[in-house]
Amino acid sequence: MYNLQPAPSIGHRLTTWFQARASFRALQLQRLRQAKLVFHVCLGYTIVTTLIWLFLMITGMDGGLFFGNYRITLMQVVSCTITFILFWMVWSYGFYWLKHWQLQRAGFSKNELRQAFGSRLHGFSLELILRRHSERQIRIIDMIGRRGRNVLLIIVSFALVYSRVSKNPQPGDLAFGLQASLFDALVMSWWTLLTFHDEGVLGHMAYGAQARVLDGIQGRAHALCAMTLWTAFKFVMIPIGLALAVVYKPHTYAVLYAFIWLSYGIADFTAEIFGSIWGRHNIHVWGFGDINRKSWEGVLMAFVCTLAVNMAIVWFNHLSMPWVVLGVGLAVVNPLVELCSPRGTDDFTMATTNALICLGYGWLVFAS
Repeated sequence: MYNLQPAPSIGHRLTTWFQARASFRALQLQRLRQAKLVFHVCLGYTIVTTLIWLFLMITGMDGGLFFGNYRITLMQVVSCTITFILFWMVWSYGFYWLKHWQLQRAGFSKNELRQAFGSRLHGFSLELILRRHSERQIRIIDMIGRRGRNVLLIIVSFALVYSRVSKNPQPGDLAFGLQASLFDALVMSWWTLLTFHDEGVLGHMAYGAQARVLDGIQGRAHALCAMTLWTAFKFVMIPIGLALAVVYKPHTYAVLYAFIWLSYGIADFTAEIFGSIWGRHNIHVWGFGDINRKSWEGVLMAFVCTLAVNMAIVWFNHLSMPWVVLGVGLAVVNPLVELCSPRGTDDFTMATTNALICLGYGWLVFAS
């Protein structure tokens, strides 16, 4: 005998449709509220930190410990302006057009492109996008835009700082990672805040390549959170850097700089690059974005690449076995911190963890 179930009535199907529609709209409103909350929290934080930075820099009331000897020079302003124009405007706008072209080739309509590169705060449905387009293809395009845009600045910045610190190491190098970088970070934070709602050229420069399509409504919120936390790390690094300068010898400052900054950068880049292209075993994580997934393939390659870079640094500088142990430890920890950190926060958590591990290891091994 067959157990035949009666077909759902028209009324039942309409009720189900309305319930699904209401649930979808409620989810969209929740994502929108979260995106707006991120903006207001980042705005409040940036206002407070900018005022504290200005007050301590001008008055020197910290006794010269942090900002007493920190003064903005004309050369620094010129350097920041040139970097801002070349990277944050010209270079970033170029990668916006590259991403725009790639999405167009992937079949995005004019309306979908307009929504993807807008603020997404006035209506954006990632679910509808994914009905027409491949998630994997979009993930790869997102990765190319983000990582391609950032890789040149990271390579050039690291090479310049590493070379300078190697030749003339100073305690302040570990505290500020270059004094100008703190000023630059504040300028970039205000740039991302002021362009957050912009739907035109300025918004495309700041967020076109950086905001993932797969982050949906929270695409710009994710990018803004990452930038703001990066600025926060510059402040956190001041007391940690000063402590590192006491524990370690000056000739090791360049190596420490590489272990803290380059290890995190390599792990972060390779995790997204390999995970986007070859990732198949997904790990669901929490964070800012409509889709929050990472992959075991990305985690594994982050470990392999970070280990290779750290060992190359040890070999190049003819360091002893304790440095090998530290390099291996950072290679293990970085991918795990990247995996466990909520998406949008890993820039801060990975760099801070690296600095604290180096500080703790230095107290245990090199200060004894």
